[in-house]
Amino acid sequence: MGVIETQGFKLDNSGRRIVVDPVTRIEGHMRCEVNVDKDNIIRNAVSTGTMWRGLEVILKGRDPRDAWAFVERICGVCTGTHALTSVRAVEDALGIQIPKNAHLLRELFDKTLQVHDHVVHFYHLHALDWVDVVSALKADPKKTSELQQLVSPSHGLSSPGYFRDIQNRLKKFVESGQLGPFMNGYWGSKAYVLPAEANLMAVAHYLEALDLQKDWVKIHTIIGGKNPHPNFLVGGMPCAINIDGNGAAGAPINMERLNFIKARIDEMNEFVKNVYLPDVLAIGTLYKHAGWLYGGGLAATNVMDYGTFTKVSYDRSTDQLPGGAIIGGNWDEIHAVDVRDPEQIQEFVTHSWYKYADETKGLHPWDGVTEPNFKPEGPNFKGTKTAIEQLDESAKYSWIKAPRWRGHAVEVGPLPRYILAYAHAKKGNKYAQRPKEQLEFAAQMINSGIPKALGLPETEFTLKQLLPTTIGRTLARCLEGQYAAELMLDDYADLIGNIKAGDTATANVEKWDPSTWPKEAKGVGINAAPRGALAHWIKIKDGKIDNYQCVVPTTWNGSPRDHKGQIGAFEASLLNTPMVNPEQPVEILRTLHSFDPCLACSTHVMSEDGAELTTVKVR
Repeated sequence: MGVIETQGFKLDNSGRRIVVDPVTRIEGHMRCEVNVDKDNIIRNAVSTGTMWRGLEVILKGRDPRDAWAFVERICGVCTGTHALTSVRAVEDALGIQIPKNAHLLRELFDKTLQVHDHVVHFYHLHALDWVDVVSALKADPKKTSELQQLVSPSHGLSSPGYFRDIQNRLKKFVESGQLGPFMNGYWGSKAYVLPAEANLMAVAHYLEALDLQKDWVKIHTIIGGKNPHPNFLVGGMPCAINIDGNGAAGAPINMERLNFIKARIDEMNEFVKNVYLPDVLAIGTLYKHAGWLYGGGLAATNVMDYGTFTKVSYDRSTDQLPGGAIIGGNWDEIHAVDVRDPEQIQEFVTHSWYKYADETKGLHPWDGVTEPNFKPEGPNFKGTKTAIEQLDESAKYSWIKAPRWRGHAVEVGPLPRYILAYAHAKKGNKYAQRPKEQLEFAAQMINSGIPKALGLPETEFTLKQLLPTTIGRTLARCLEGQYAAELMLDDYADLIGNIKAGDTATANVEKWDPSTWPKEAKGVGINAAPRGALAHWIKIKDGKIDNYQCVVPTTWNGSPRDHKGQIGAFEASLLNTPMVNPEQPVEILRTLHSFDPCLACSTHVMSEDGAELTTVKVR
């Protein structure tokens, strides 16, 4: 390939090729290949989804009212967000408006997912890219307690004895030779920069979050009946309200259950404010102080989202994280995004293992085609179909399609949502002011608040410098978790007020019977999933699904090159990152994990010719 310039990036695959396969601590299967130069700086990146997504094939010909139950099995983590997006698509196609209670219950469900997903992502999937767990054994518990008081004085668990107990528990893991969830880390790598005390503090919070998250997710079991794969309903929510009911014998939504939800919301707000946010700010400050401001990629130029956290159902102008697109890094110009416009959103397969009649052209999802064409080949390809050694990015190299907005590769996710919210707030959008406040507070803390507390030099980095980085991506996810927890208090109050006013409706079933449907209809459902912009498009004909296409966040971010050679967000984010030791690719994992990739969402498996893959017997 030599040196190629695209989107302002120079790609050079002449250096040493490093392969990370699989990329772990994500949902699904992912392969990443990079080329590093003589100074161990990444000059080319190739991101690959390694399983075929056949879900659209599975759905064709089925009842649209059942689609949510299939698509939520796309993923074992963000199950409900796919179900919600699916019912929205069907409701859009059939012109169904849901009751206010259903809207509020969906918002509580969705925001619980945001908080739960972001906390679990940071502490249990991503923090280990910043935190050297074994180094925590060298920490002084007294100094760790002092650090905790400096970073987050409001957190109650901060005594030297508490941290000594955590350290002893960790020591037993290490000495036993069974590190459990901390196995296979690159402990001791010079890519880690935190002092031992910060590492011990983070390990303690890892364990605290592990304990709390199991209770938070019970909100999903109350509203949706179970988790994972909760119940949803075209037309609303399948949970009755009886405010006078008691315990398990009452309706799913009664006062006892509502009080439980409120207690969990309060816990979320306390933990995010007093633990999660201080940790992210402290870790981000220390890495920024060490000069690690890498991983921005497309976030510095092209970002997109559909908008989320709608204050009033059906009124997108009340989105409390407004959507849009920013192209070329111009935060002063926000482009409107229309998911119905065939000129705006198109998927390309030039470098994907799918087949189009004309692969120089993209298809809008309503006209999408999912036809597999697995051909790992090209002059630089090494290995076989079943034992790939090196892929050739000049040919087809991924099971992920390449979605583009008006022909542009874009990044999606909490970071784009916060960049867009900040830009909207600067233009006077009243619903986006809180995200702007959060960002300005975070910048002040990273530049001066935490450095002053820790005795480090103060800096004057702008948000445009701080946000388009791996640190910024991790920070935005945390801020979104904080915002979602705060907004849940409003949703809860609105729900209680609506119920007390005598409204207990949770579903509109006027159009449940297919005989009330038009012969043909099409719709689209959108959602801001924890990982980014999510949309499902559906075509209905004679009461059955005629076409169904999902474009998920990891499809946007993990896309391969398109027909113009434009790279996706994963690939762009790795470029120009220096590596301490390519044999211990902490830097690659740190940046890729900051997206919280969900390859299960973007690629699914289905056997050739419908052959049985496996049989499971339940006794």
